[in-house]
Amino acid sequence: MPNKPLIAKDLAKLISDQKAGWIVDDTIKDTDAISEHTLGAEVPPKMPKAADIKPVNLKTLITSATQNPFLFERRKALGFITGDDAKTSYLDNAIIKPEMVAGLTAGTTSSAVDWRERWGWRWVTLPKDQNGCESCWSFGATGVVESMARIQHCVWSVRSEGDVHDGMGAHCGDGGWPSNALDWIKTNGIADPDCYPYYHGDHAWTPTPDRNGRTVKITDYSTLSTAADQKTWIDTVGPITLCFEVFHDFDGYGGGVYKKINDPSNYSRGWHCVFAVGYDDVNQCWICKNSWGQGWGEAWNGVKGYFRIGYGQASCDLYAKYGVNDPNPDPWTKRRIHNGNLYESGNGALHRNFEMLIQSGTTVKHYWRDGGTNAWAAGPTFGNDAAGCPTLTGTTYNRNFECVYLTTGNRLHHWWLDQNTGKWNDGGVFGPTNAAGIPAFIQSNYGAPGNFEVVVRRSDGLLNHWWRDGGGWHDGGTLPGLVSFSGATLVQSQYGVQGNLELVAVCATTHQLQHFWRDDDHGNVWHAGVCFGANVFSPPVMIEGQYGATQETNIGNFELCVAVGGAAQHWWRDNVGGTGWHMSATFGTNVKAVAGLIESSYGFDLECILLLNDGSVQHWWRDGSGWHAGPIVAQATAKAAIPVQPSLVHN
Repeated sequence: MPNKPLIAKDLAKLISDQKAGWIVDDTIKDTDAISEHTLGAEVPPKMPKAADIKPVNLKTLITSATQNPFLFERRKALGFITGDDAKTSYLDNAIIKPEMVAGLTAGTTSSAVDWRERWGWRWVTLPKDQNGCESCWSFGATGVVESMARIQHCVWSVRSEGDVHDGMGAHCGDGGWPSNALDWIKTNGIADPDCYPYYHGDHAWTPTPDRNGRTVKITDYSTLSTAADQKTWIDTVGPITLCFEVFHDFDGYGGGVYKKINDPSNYSRGWHCVFAVGYDDVNQCWICKNSWGQGWGEAWNGVKGYFRIGYGQASCDLYAKYGVNDPNPDPWTKRRIHNGNLYESGNGALHRNFEMLIQSGTTVKHYWRDGGTNAWAAGPTFGNDAAGCPTLTGTTYNRNFECVYLTTGNRLHHWWLDQNTGKWNDGGVFGPTNAAGIPAFIQSNYGAPGNFEVVVRRSDGLLNHWWRDGGGWHDGGTLPGLVSFSGATLVQSQYGVQGNLELVAVCATTHQLQHFWRDDDHGNVWHAGVCFGANVFSPPVMIEGQYGATQETNIGNFELCVAVGGAAQHWWRDNVGGTGWHMSATFGTNVKAVAGLIESSYGFDLECILLLNDGSVQHWWRDGSGWHAGPIVAQATAKAAIPVQPSLVHN
């Protein structure tokens, strides 16, 4: 005989009678039956109980290898960071507010942690919906990888549960376990939804051809068997998976700390896997994000999809939980938070090396900074026709580095570094025959792999847009208005459905910075936007950062740096509040031009490369307490040219 579904009013009475302390979803009518939701967890054969698994040695797993300043202080307080590493302190960094210090420096595991919002930042993507398939195990594993990319590299990185599910050859009705999904991700990485989406049914796995370059990779995952280790991991690393037995009363959950109702009508429906975003010792519960959409469960910050479950309830602590520590984000994830001659790659043991290209005479020199030691080193030299500072990016073509620069023959030259060989390769000359500016260069949303987009000033003062698909480079026409400088400011923003192209150049008549944007939802038409700033005679650099992007669906602020009067100015545009452009700070001396700008993995820091009047190249960085002078990376190189048309500048 099939089990008889619970009626909402009967479940509410059982909860009240047993003083269970949680509530039925108030959107369910009293006389309605509680609907069943799809599960999907399938306990592997001979799966050991958590109590039978030897605890891990957290000392070997939780080290100083974190660029997140909050976690660094937590690990130091708990004794995971010792010796010379412990001498480093972020407590004078204004990003860490005074009210955070007590929690950061407490010498015992926190009594409560919630990664949905911690230390004033959000680290967890919004709830999703497995929508009829037995795929919860894929959602649990994917959620952990997404959150760890955010925690360790300070960037939203939405991943595709479908990439894992269908990549493993699973059918809609097939169960699984998070460790199976994480094993697959170790070997194959996990792609974004535009590479391969989540399908609500059976579907052949057909990711885009550039999948290898748009996957977040992990080296390994950790099996956490004891509640103490699980809480320490959540406190000092991040969220973990959690699997439990679902009884029918849980389908009707609407808020509070879930405790299983003891009644013959409350039948077991099988196992379900989610991931724990935190815990609360005061209320004796795990805090979890489910995969039943945003119309079910407990609301947080106005969004449903979460729940709290009491420790040990529904066998939620019977099996081990899994955590990930070292994600390696892909170029597609990072494409909005870098521009100019500087890029943070996934190379190096900690997946956070800086890569930089500098014009030296008519050649291009590659420098890189080790993400472990922060020491700069000189790499290979290539090219023989450079007439301006290169614009560098990482692309989904096998995570290759690609650059475009102005040539001595007034064209544009494309080069690319093969990650397999470490060698720079000549990609050919293209573009207008009268190019006269620093090129803006990105990989855009269009096509798969995404098209290359370049905008550069010509000698007639017009901005010329070029784009490359599988058929080569194409002239995309000109933008409205005359400019005296183009710069590395092209951004594929998150405005609109398609995502607009955004650009800033220097107006030829007013010497102000002028914002241009292309309406990609209505015919790909370029528009001249607002002007701001004054007395600008050098190329700007712009990114779309993470400030303001409080969720993965939000648009981050635009961040722009430009040299004015021998110093660098930092501007930002409020894309959330809509209050326009604001100048926040001036920094540096003897500055000729700004060459590169990124938002790095180091606690949302901005990193900037300045070209000085004597030919030196200097690194600056901004944390919560302001801008700081870094090292001279290249000493007295041949002075980089700043292409300009004098007749237009002096109108």
